[in-house]
Amino acid sequence: MKYLILAVLVTAWCALHSAMISPPVTEYLDKNLGDNFRYYRLFFNVVSALTLAPVAFFAYSVRTEPVSCWAGYMRTGQVFLLGLSALLFFLGARRYDVRQLLGLEQIKEGAKGKAIAHSGKLDTSGVLGVMRHPWYLAAMSFIWARDLDLSAIIVNVIFTAYLFIGTFLEERKLVMEFGEEYRAYQQRVSMFIPYNWLKSKLK
Repeated sequence: MKYLILAVLVTAWCALHSAMISPPVTEYLDKNLGDNFRYYRLFFNVVSALTLAPVAFFAYSVRTEPVSCWAGYMRTGQVFLLGLSALLFFLGARRYDVRQLLGLEQIKEGAKGKAIAHSGKLDTSGVLGVMRHPWYLAAMSFIWARDLDLSAIIVNVIFTAYLFIGTFLEERKLVMEFGEEYRAYQQRVSMFIPYNWLKSKLK
């Protein structure tokens, strides 16, 4: 029963997180809040953090003995995943505007804050020329780089599924924002695994 509750809580958090940032909600609020809409991104981040905290606490409270551990030679895999996660977060931060992602830039400048690149335009340089969503891959690498009990597996599976779904939803928004420019980018650069980049280097 406790694992069912955990799955429901994690799924509910993902649904709330997605709904709050969905185009119908943000467009409605943009239309009705006027200048105050510039505070919404920060509000969204605060609500996301506050609602995630009890879910994380419950997940911690139902932990059991791990069914899979990063031990012995397997430790190399854990180090690889953590290193990959740290590298992708770092490289992504060089291309993304973290202040805009947090909602601080919108408050200061009153910007809509759709694109989160420093330029405010579609950025395909640096790591974004290798893969389209480095931070999502970093997050997936990070959550799986830990010892796994049943509660951790449930949380990881749901969050991984949510990251995949969220990626496709975000891509739809980016196509709406950048049109054919983003469609061409999708054809040229892989979503997560950089096989298009690797193919270009091996030619």
